[in-house]
Amino acid sequence: MSFVLQRHGRSATLKSLRGAAEVMLCAQTPGGAIPWFEGGPWDPWNHAECLMALAAMGEDEAVERGFNHLSEAQLPDGSWLGEYGNALPMADRLRLSREPAPAFRDTNFAAYPATALWHHVRLTGDASVARRHWPMVRAAIDFVLGLQHPAGDVSWSAEGHGTGVDDALLAGNSSIYKSLDCALKLADLVGDPQPGWEAAQRRLRRAILCEPERFGRARSGGSAFAMDWYYPMLGGVFSPAAGLARLETRWRVFVKPGLGCRCVDDQPWVTVAESCELAMALSALGSHRAAATMLDWQFAHRGADGAFWMGYQFEEQIFWPEERPTWTQAAAILAFDAVNQVTPAFDVLTTSD
Repeated sequence: MSFVLQRHGRSATLKSLRGAAEVMLCAQTPGGAIPWFEGGPWDPWNHAECLMALAAMGEDEAVERGFNHLSEAQLPDGSWLGEYGNALPMADRLRLSREPAPAFRDTNFAAYPATALWHHVRLTGDASVARRHWPMVRAAIDFVLGLQHPAGDVSWSAEGHGTGVDDALLAGNSSIYKSLDCALKLADLVGDPQPGWEAAQRRLRRAILCEPERFGRARSGGSAFAMDWYYPMLGGVFSPAAGLARLETRWRVFVKPGLGCRCVDDQPWVTVAESCELAMALSALGSHRAAATMLDWQFAHRGADGAFWMGYQFEEQIFWPEERPTWTQAAAILAFDAVNQVTPAFDVLTTSD
């Protein structure tokens, strides 16, 4: 199916993002996995993000294969081994290495397929796929909440839990909060209520709002990453007023006018995925004009085929690295949908109950 919506006297269509979709389709393996790039690392979070974007683009067969791959690759404890592509070294000055990345049973990774499955329900109105994959989601969320501390924060991985490297990441926990929201909606849909998940989500929200010291304990001096700045709003943890106030505190640090959002606060590097996620966070807070502006800036970061570069190094004035990850394309498609309200699932990532 192809989605077009007439809104406010103008036409918004996802056809302009066909080049981004082709990157994901070309990277998808015969078994259904969508790695970062062909032959690159795979993790269930970025895979799920791509499934949502491809579903919005009407690529139903690729989405079905992607959900089947998730079910087949899930480990007996409900987790997945997700490869940390951000740990890959550079092969040279411009390209990431094509070597195996370290893999962990990451909690944020494991929670996110619930979001993709709820998105599918909202997009299609068809609950059959949700019912078929509900056991996968239930096992994944039980795995995640088995690593929640009494204070409410969730350890970053099974490997780290209870060890000297145990920590909770603010962006990851905020994403888990969103995934729990979607998982609870799926539980209601299939008639398998999970009151324990509701209590766990309340504890997690309280930890994020009231015990910030529980997050990023391994870092000194606070987080330098934009994701830790905006993800609590994208995850739906903060109220609009509180969220806008939080964004205001570091807006001039992270936002480069005309270009987008820096990935890290001290680097002259704006990244398309972070900029698109910030646009969705702004939409979630009701700041629609700022969201549209942030998204519009990203269309300058595309190649001739319409696919988005990973980021732009604005001191050297080059696209860097010379990579076009699948999840970057997915973030752009989902942000376009959220800002322009194209598909029936446009608000899945920008609203929470």
